[in-house]
Amino acid sequence: MATTLPPPSKRQRTAVAELARAQQDVDTIPDNLGSVRVQFLDQATGLSAGPSVSVPVRDATVKNLELLLNTLQRNDASERIPYRFTYHLDTSDPTGLDNALDVADDLYHTLLKPGLKTTEDSISLQYTPQAIFRVRAVSRCSSSIPGHGEAILATAFSPSSASRLVTGSGDSTARIFDCDTGTPIHTLKGHTSWVLVVSWSPDDLTIATGSMDNTVRLWNPKTGESLGAPLKGHSKWTTSLAWEPYHLQTPGRPRLASSSKDATVRVWDIVSKRIELVLSGHKGSVSCVRWGGTGKIYTCSHDKTVKIWNANEGTLAHTFSSHAHWVNHLALSTEFVLRTAYHDHTDDVPPSQEGKIAKAKLRFDKAATINNEIVERLVTASDDFTIYLWEPSKTTKPLARLLGHQKQVNHVTFSADGLFIASCGWDNHVKLWNARDGKFIATLRGHVGPVYMACFSPDSRLLVSGSKDTTLKVWEIRTAKLKEDLPGHQDEVYAVDWSPDGSKVASGGKDKAVRVWRH
Repeated sequence: MATTLPPPSKRQRTAVAELARAQQDVDTIPDNLGSVRVQFLDQATGLSAGPSVSVPVRDATVKNLELLLNTLQRNDASERIPYRFTYHLDTSDPTGLDNALDVADDLYHTLLKPGLKTTEDSISLQYTPQAIFRVRAVSRCSSSIPGHGEAILATAFSPSSASRLVTGSGDSTARIFDCDTGTPIHTLKGHTSWVLVVSWSPDDLTIATGSMDNTVRLWNPKTGESLGAPLKGHSKWTTSLAWEPYHLQTPGRPRLASSSKDATVRVWDIVSKRIELVLSGHKGSVSCVRWGGTGKIYTCSHDKTVKIWNANEGTLAHTFSSHAHWVNHLALSTEFVLRTAYHDHTDDVPPSQEGKIAKAKLRFDKAATINNEIVERLVTASDDFTIYLWEPSKTTKPLARLLGHQKQVNHVTFSADGLFIASCGWDNHVKLWNARDGKFIATLRGHVGPVYMACFSPDSRLLVSGSKDTTLKVWEIRTAKLKEDLPGHQDEVYAVDWSPDGSKVASGGKDKAVRVWRH
């Protein structure tokens, strides 16, 4: 009897249906539409890149517009910069929040076919440079490093290189690893309970760790030695740490903010080991603290509020109370440049202190400038299944309410260029949002357990997520599809970080091993 083939699985059927749909939808641009006039405007400054140019509609694709803009700016073929183009529907609204359209493929399908513009009009396109370097998706586990005696709860790469990684664990220690050789370098012993948070200072000279023993400790990453006594003051455990941005620091006197379950945030002078400020106003555990590049400290709490403080005086500036349940996490649009300060992909570190501060300030200004204004956005995730997008410098009302998660939202993060937001929830999904107006982009489905954390690549083109289902997954942002599935952990993955140069991803979790992934 002949063997009959089994019927196709659901996955095969949907793949075939998608392919058929894609083949039907091949939508060509008509040849007879003539030309359209395009004017390029810099999104940061609002200045035009030159006179308006007549472009044949048939050739008005993103790739050709990029070539044209590079030619207008007289960039060499070796220095071509990739751009992202946006069209604003109504120029009367200065923020252009609800009316910005991204040009995905070409002008015909974005503007002309929907009837927003005709070939008679002049089209003003705003351009934003994208990362010049391209990060390759990590695809293999290059080293699995044992050493910790309990679950790994936090990981962080050094801001200056991908070869140094610090992890905090439930065995009361933090460890520094060399990711090139896959070996532990130092064990940071001193805490008497779980190490819940780890953080490198932006200048790469100090590591701060916060623990369940209510203290914060400082360490020298080169020698692994403790820098003096622990910082004592909190009456309950530390939940989050944030360093003062490098361009705001008094030279030689960096400050550190720590949030705690005792409902306070303390700002420490790490040289004299003294408490400079105590920010008390929250009525519940402070779940997350961030220090912004404009001199503000942002905190969120289990009392359902988000508070903004002036970092120099320690006074409360605003309280946002839109959430209906615990606020679990918050993220800043400028977080990547604040974390890396004067370190960038060129490895060009200024020799003097003034040069370093100037470079850190320049990088922050460039990342935060939209329409000639310094804009620092804030996104908050809550147990009420919602996410809110804020722009505290302009208004105390949320810019957008991001709905879609079916369960509590665990973690939110901005992409390095500040254009995308990713959120992870207990509903097993990662969701992508437009950071400009909070519009929903896509749901990244693939995890079969709650997603604990996600992290963007430094070029903002990829996203890695870690989950209770023991896997990491790398997603491509442009297509919102799974790029790489990375099994390897034996148990839940709690912490994941992408190195600032894009070459490595580190993850840790319940199986007590640090795994380093690379292309």
